[in-house]
Parts: sequence; structure tokens; C-alpha cells
Amino acid sequence: MKLRTKFNLVMVGTFVTGLGVASVVFHRIAVEEARRATFNEALMIMRNATAVRGYTSTEINPLLADQMTTRFMPHTVPSFAAQTVFRGLRRDYPDYAYKEAALNPTNPADRATDWETDIINTFKRDTGLSELVSQRDSVTGPVLTFAKPFRITDPGCLSCHSTPANAPRTMVDLYGPSNGFGWVLNDVIGAQIVSVPLQLALDRANNSLTTFLLSLSGVFLLMLIALNVMLQMLIVRPVRRIAALAKSVSEGNENVPEYQPPGNDEISSLARSFNLMRRSLDNAMRMLSTP
Repeated sequence: MKLRTKFNLVMVGTFVTGLGVASVVFHRIAVEEARRATFNEALMIMRNATAVRGYTSTEINPLLADQMTTRFMPHTVPSFAAQTVFRGLRRDYPDYAYKEAALNPTNPADRATDWETDIINTFKRDTGLSELVSQRDSVTGPVLTFAKPFRITDPGCLSCHSTPANAPRTMVDLYGPSNGFGWVLNDVIGAQIVSVPLQLALDRANNSLTTFLLSLSGVFLLMLIALNVMLQMLIVRPVRRIAALAKSVSEGNENVPEYQPPGNDEISSLARSFNLMRRSLDNAMRMLSTP
């Protein structure tokens, strides 16, 4: 096996090993960064929904309070307002979702699905849990879910949701007496749930990782070519020249010129040592041939 072949095998083997380790490390970093970016999107949606809820409670509700005596207006309900606003956003981002799911909602459209029920029950079991981040699979890929509990801490809520008899007549006329009642103070009745597709961020992270690894491979290829050129010019060619001279001298050719490579590196030192050895050999041969 030639020197250049050994050199290239060592370089390629080292690079492949390093590239494999780097791929694993940077893939983990890329996935974590994708999750962080997705969570930030979910957090922004959650804060926007909370802001809409607050605005509805403090601004819209007082304006429509007088009309509530004759007709119940869902626009005064923070949950209705937040979800309605998000539905407008969802026209452009259909894979994103915001829902205020409840186990026993006033509006049947807000009834929790099986996986949403699991989230609500998690909050019911752990009273100190203020938020929950999880991941679930969907037909379009992994989805990051960010949830916060709805815990009844305001006794005023029970004026509408304790019994149908205590609730506003206009609300019962609109939604009926079967849904959204029996709520208990300090109990978790539902959750704000934001769902953001994780696959988009993962695809971006994987594309960035692929670009990085390809760029790294391209830089290595250029370095390998440059090193091979240097190896050929500075080591292989001079060594072959010295080897050819040594072969000629060993065959008795006395007219072989000395090899004087430029520079002061190890190859030049080797050439000078070879020239000294040859002169000593010539002197020895002349002494032997002298009678």
C-alpha cells in the first residue's frame, strides 16, 4: 500500500468518524432547537388568547351587559371570543389549533376529545401543575401541545354554571339545561390547549443540518485535495527522486548527479544525508581501486 493511499485512508476514516459523531450531536441540538422554536410559537398563541379573554371580560362584557337580559350573547364569553379570533387566524394556518376544552362545557363544540380529556385529568390530579407541554402524533406528523388549566377560583363563575336554576334564563334558552352546570369552586373544569405542528420546525432543522454537513464535507474534500497535492510535491516526488538516484548508484552508475531539493525541511535534510553517503561511498571505492 502506497504512502498516499495510507494517508488518504487515515484522513477519510478520521473524517467519517468525526462526521458521524458531529451528526449525532448536532441532530440532537437541532431537534431541541426545533422544539424550543415550536414552543415559542405555542406560547405566543396562548398569550394572545389570554389577552383576548381579558379584553372581552373588561371591555366587551360591560358594553353588552344590558342586552344580556333579553338575549344571551356569546360575544361576552371570553372563551367564545378567544376561539373565534383564532379561527380567523387558522384560515391561513390550518395545522395550528387553539381550543378551550372542557369536560362539561356550556357549548357542546368545546367538549374535550379523548386526548384532551387526558390533559385535563392530569391537571385535576396535580393541583400544583400550572402548565403542561407534551407531544402527540397526528396524520401530518408530530404535534407539540401546550396546555394551561381552567380552575374555578372566582365564585362569580358559579352564578352561571352551578345549576340551571341559578343561570341566566337567556343562556339556558340558547344552550339548554344539560351542559355546563355542576361546576365546583377550585375544581379544574377544562384547559386552554394550543397545538402547533412540530414537523415544520423539524424539517427546517434537518435541512439546516444537512446543509451544514454537506458544507463540512465540501471543505474536507478541498482540504484533502490540497493535502494530496502538497504530499505529492513535497514528499512523494522528492522521495521517488532520491529512491531512483539510490537505485542508479547501487547499479554502479557513477555519473548520477547529486539531488539538491530547495528548502530546509526534512526531505532536504534527507537529500543532503544521501549526498554525503554517496560521496563517502565514492571515496571508499576510489581508495579500494588505488593500488
